[in-house]
Amino acid sequence: MPFLLRLIAPIDRLSLALAGLLRWGVLLAVVLSAANALLRKTLDLGSNALLEGQWYLFAAVFLLGAGPVLLRNGHVRIDVLAQRFGLRVQALIDVIGLLLVVLPLCLLLIELSWPLFAEAWRSGEASANAGGLPRWPAWALLPLGFGLLALQAGAELLRRLAFLTGALPSPYAAVATPLADTAALPAGAPRP
Repeated sequence: MPFLLRLIAPIDRLSLALAGLLRWGVLLAVVLSAANALLRKTLDLGSNALLEGQWYLFAAVFLLGAGPVLLRNGHVRIDVLAQRFGLRVQALIDVIGLLLVVLPLCLLLIELSWPLFAEAWRSGEASANAGGLPRWPAWALLPLGFGLLALQAGAELLRRLAFLTGALPSPYAAVATPLADTAALPAGAPRP
């Protein structure tokens, strides 16, 4: 188990670095959206590439950001019952959820989306809109995003199992620091 615990910190660092990059993706999507609207309204100029670019950036932020959100324990939960239990039962519920729902779903979606990406890459699929963008980068976000989510889910699974075996303290301590800061890692996470 000690070897596996050493895998947690690099995965967490990857998620934190990605979160830092995705912040810029949000900003760029807003700038593209504003530029496209201003050009269209003031100069009667439109750009399908700008419009599709903002869609691609939104998709990237959404799909690639799932792992960092899982790291921060910021995903949507329905904890009506779980919050009434102790940390060990909550960790056990998380282990079951990660093993039976999150990881199988990620693997299934990677398997289903990879052929879509591969075909778009092979065929050079492009937007049907005049001046539009190639489609393979958008298709690539699906297997990449679910792959990164599966990687972080694996780290969270290891973290919960280590907590249950007494190798790490609670993985649930809330930390109110910026996501890109390494101090934002959950309590008990190995520090970089």
